[in-house]
Amino acid sequence: MSTTDIEQELTTEQQAVVDAVNAAAAATTAEMSDQEKYGVQFDHGLAWVNFPVGDGGLGVSTSLREFAADQMTKAGLQPPPRGSNTIGFGMAAPTIVAYGNEEQRAVLRKIYTLETIFCQLFSEPGAGSDLAAVATRAVRNEDGYLINGQKVWTSSAHNADMAILVARTDTEVPKHQGLSYFLLDMHAPGVEVRGLRQITGEAEFNEVFLTDVQIPAGYMLGEPGQGWKISNTTLNNERVAIGGGNPREGGMIAQVAKTWRDNPEYRDPLLHDELVRLWVEVEASRMMSERLSQKLAAGQPGPEGSGAKLAFATNNQLLSGLEIALSGVDGLRYDTYEMRRPVEHSMTGRIPGYRYLRAKGNSIEGGTSEIIRNIIAERVLGLPGEHRVDKDVAFKDLPK
Repeated sequence: MSTTDIEQELTTEQQAVVDAVNAAAAATTAEMSDQEKYGVQFDHGLAWVNFPVGDGGLGVSTSLREFAADQMTKAGLQPPPRGSNTIGFGMAAPTIVAYGNEEQRAVLRKIYTLETIFCQLFSEPGAGSDLAAVATRAVRNEDGYLINGQKVWTSSAHNADMAILVARTDTEVPKHQGLSYFLLDMHAPGVEVRGLRQITGEAEFNEVFLTDVQIPAGYMLGEPGQGWKISNTTLNNERVAIGGGNPREGGMIAQVAKTWRDNPEYRDPLLHDELVRLWVEVEASRMMSERLSQKLAAGQPGPEGSGAKLAFATNNQLLSGLEIALSGVDGLRYDTYEMRRPVEHSMTGRIPGYRYLRAKGNSIEGGTSEIIRNIIAERVLGLPGEHRVDKDVAFKDLPK
């Protein structure tokens, strides 16, 4: 089949992607910095091809993201490492596109060029996994909103320039109704970040203290009281981002399969059965994520992404344990507990011991597995919800 035949088979949307890739490649020079190269890709709609034109996209189907990535690779265009701005790419950007005004959407380009790193200020010490119970206050004043409160388990806050923040603007209504959603400058006076040292030895997570932090009114996303609705857009995107994205035999299963092939002396029939069983589980999860990705073509992700996130956490913990067993005595060694504050996070980095310990956090970050199971039961399977005595009670009247 000739190249001309292949080009004739392209759909209109695929052709738009190919044209954008060719234009971006022609506008990119070897003398450019990485940041300048990423800017060219954004300006040609290759940052998120499913986003609207002008917001780093081409307005084409979400299902063409993989096609666009392949075309960029063939053209020698290297996209930015998403691990350097995970929250920005996977959670902030789609939420800002869905609810942001023109001025707020201007940050999308800086997210893609890695000029603006984002973190997520949702979890709080007193709210646990119940996002609706956050107590951080945002009080209206003549300059905008004054923020006071404390957040916890904030990934990459020590590197962040901006944050997506959920805070309470109304205590006179039930807890789900009094929340609002903000963009926050992490360099503003009153923002204090303290590292939380983890079982791995590093401090990837943080506590964030907010003391009389002034936010302009224009930093609110959506309208006052829409925080719960907008947060669910962020969380649904987060769970799809965490639960998907790996190619066949990619991610943690790739590490374990390599260990199996490299260490024949530790193989036995039981370990082989477990490896095959988990390989099938991971492949089934990958295909489920692919179907979710295709559903994204019709709009924002729904609660079904929770299944992918739950499977990711469960499989990672089982796989990392199996890798320890397949590594023999080497699996019991650890490289270093030195305190580190990583700029870029990789689940598959370092050694089997690191992966085993780090995987423990997979069932907490992005929503605990217990909360995820509740979402699947109530919002996917339609089972009766938990009995909630605080559903119709004003937040100020709830026992603290």
